Amino acid sequence: MFADQGPMLLNVHFGTSSPYWHLTFDSNALALTAVKGKTHIAVALSDLDAAKIRRLSGVTASLDLTIQLAGEPIHLHLVGRRINKFEWGGTASAYTDTQAVARDLEHGLSFAEQVVSEANSVIVIVDQHGRIQRFNRLSEEYTGLQEQDVVGKNVFQLFMSPEEAKVSRRNIQGFFRNGSSYEVERLIKTVKGERLFLFRNKFVHSGSGKKEVFLICSGTDITEERRAREHLRVLANTDTLTGLPNRNAIQDLIARAVNERGDSSVGLVYLDLDNFKKVNDAYGHMFGDRLLVEVSHSILSCLNHGEALARLGGDEFLVLVSKADQLLLEELALRIIERLKKPFHIGLIEVYTGCSIGIALCPEHGHDLDSLIRSADTAMYVAKESGKRTFTVFSPEMNQRVAEYMWLDTNLRKGLEQNQLVVYYQPKINARSGDVCSVEALVRWDSPERGLISPLQFISYAEESGLIAPLGRWVLETAAKQAAKWQQQGLNIRVAVNLSARQLVDDSVVDDFVRVQKENQLSPCTLDFELTESSLIDDENRVREVITQLRTLGAQVHLDDFGTGYSSLAQLARIPLDAIKLDQSFVRGVDLNPVAQSLIRAIVAAAEALQFKVIAEGVETESESQFLDSVGVDGKQGFLFARPMPPEQFEAWLQSYRPQSPAQ
Repeated sequence: MFADQGPMLLNVHFGTSSPYWHLTFDSNALALTAVKGKTHIAVALSDLDAAKIRRLSGVTASLDLTIQLAGEPIHLHLVGRRINKFEWGGTASAYTDTQAVARDLEHGLSFAEQVVSEANSVIVIVDQHGRIQRFNRLSEEYTGLQEQDVVGKNVFQLFMSPEEAKVSRRNIQGFFRNGSSYEVERLIKTVKGERLFLFRNKFVHSGSGKKEVFLICSGTDITEERRAREHLRVLANTDTLTGLPNRNAIQDLIARAVNERGDSSVGLVYLDLDNFKKVNDAYGHMFGDRLLVEVSHSILSCLNHGEALARLGGDEFLVLVSKADQLLLEELALRIIERLKKPFHIGLIEVYTGCSIGIALCPEHGHDLDSLIRSADTAMYVAKESGKRTFTVFSPEMNQRVAEYMWLDTNLRKGLEQNQLVVYYQPKINARSGDVCSVEALVRWDSPERGLISPLQFISYAEESGLIAPLGRWVLETAAKQAAKWQQQGLNIRVAVNLSARQLVDDSVVDDFVRVQKENQLSPCTLDFELTESSLIDDENRVREVITQLRTLGAQVHLDDFGTGYSSLAQLARIPLDAIKLDQSFVRGVDLNPVAQSLIRAIVAAAEALQFKVIAEGVETESESQFLDSVGVDGKQGFLFARPMPPEQFEAWLQSYRPQSPAQ
């Protein structure tokens, strides 16, 4: 048959030179018809030809094959695609009828063309040499270039720097060889500025029967998404108050520094502010937040290049030094401590805040992130227990102190809840008459595990953990009940309760005092309070206000452990006290110590001028007692007279006690 008879033969059988074709998955019969959906002629295909058709995908493509039509061979060009899971279909034209073939291709590809053109992605199609074949509408909008101006031009030269082009050309050539799809992120200069695109690149065959392969680059603008992700990453790693790295960020930095340290050491400086809670309680959280910001700036000013500061939360900070030694860390700690001794001015208010610092090094004090931070934290707590405003370098022995702290944390709370605490009473002796004028209420912890525990072992922990408020309230309530009982028995004995510095800044202390007096019908009031000199340091105005209220309600207020703190005579003149208690360090061996004797004489004289009574504590020998009598102290307390006792034992002791006045 002549080559140009193909179109004529199709017209004879179907009345058109472009009949429809159809093939199912379960038959090799190719259905041809002039009316779509109806079979006019079914032609048997070989397995090979049927398989070629079934390889068509959902994207319109073309292929050619030869069939027998009424005993005559005809070479057809099929244009079509996979319709669904079980069917394939399209239009057929004689292979020599180029006009019909082109028309069929244009018709079949028009939908795909529209999708490419209007897709909400940048789509660029290039050949193996990097020449642009398609440049869709969104590509035009981003670049400001028209498709007709870029088709045929080299994509590497048009949109990439020489360095980028060299790398991209090498990558694409490699992908062309193995035909694998891939993704790449690339910064593109656009009319909207430089934007970040994610390109999903895939290789496709032309479908024309030629061995042509094209690269379809489909790009999505991920600039805003990446900015949002980066913003979230920054938020997740930044302390929103100070702008410093947070716990999460510094832990990553420490882990990286430990892993990459080589032969050098990694150092941590762990800081905790000493009186931040008092500032918060006195001036409010907004003021406290402003102070934390100022503190962070001050610490930053102490750092050297390469040292990183983070806020862990609350009033805790951490400095990471990647290449460190102990001397360098100690010098840094000293700089920070000295800087934080200076006052901070927040608005019109001047405040002081020191810090306690713990130092740890890797590998000396820990080989990984967790152990290193734990060691620095432990050292910081030891520094705080050692008097604050100092630093401590970690040592293995400190772990025992941490274990003790954890035992107290668990068991002291339980002891308070389960009534394991008891109050002992130690008498105070009137130096002139020898009578028992009052007692001091001293708390003890009767632990089922350890037996009777002295307050020296748990009071500092109670203050640090915040348990001092409920503990102090319980002691006040217990002492008030005992004072009321003795009052009912006709015993004229005052009961003194110790107040910690933390209790003095708590607004509830005066309310608690009023409540226990009312509940126990203490009239007249026989409750007194003892506070230490350190209570006067942080907020003298607040302390003076509380003392005034307590005295107005009938209590006496004594300054305990006088001579061991920092109070001055000028400050004592401003505080409305009833008595000062000489610390036992002055009293111990005073009969043999001329310097101590001179100090006590001076203190007694000053107290007399200020109209304070003087009570000496820690009296253990007759000679000490006689000297104190000779200089005119008002009261004495110590083992010479009696040790602290439970109330029943004190009552029995009082029955047998025979006062001896100095004259006797």
